[in-house]
Amino acid sequence: MNPQMLRKLQKMQKDMAKAQKELDESVFEATAGGGMVKVEVKGNREILSLDIDKDAIDPEDKDILQDTILAAINDAMRQIEEASSDVMGSFTGGMGMPGLF
Repeated sequence: MNPQMLRKLQKMQKDMAKAQKELDESVFEATAGGGMVKVEVKGNREILSLDIDKDAIDPEDKDILQDTILAAINDAMRQIEEASSDVMGSFTGGMGMPGLF
């Protein structure tokens, strides 16, 4: 590999690491149940907060509340996955690079 190509790859690696760090520190917010449940998740998939409207709490039907919480969390995780694909896709030109990420 020639030195110029090696420098380009090293720069790309550095830029990718920076982009991944920025993504990991980003906060994604999702709601479910018409806003009754709100969750905030960092790009590294750390749940920062979970807010449940008091009107969403029905002791007679906890299953609905559990499903609503899961829906909000799963939506936030999908947002993170899409953002990650977009960011990393900008480095790979949209071509998958299995095992790289």
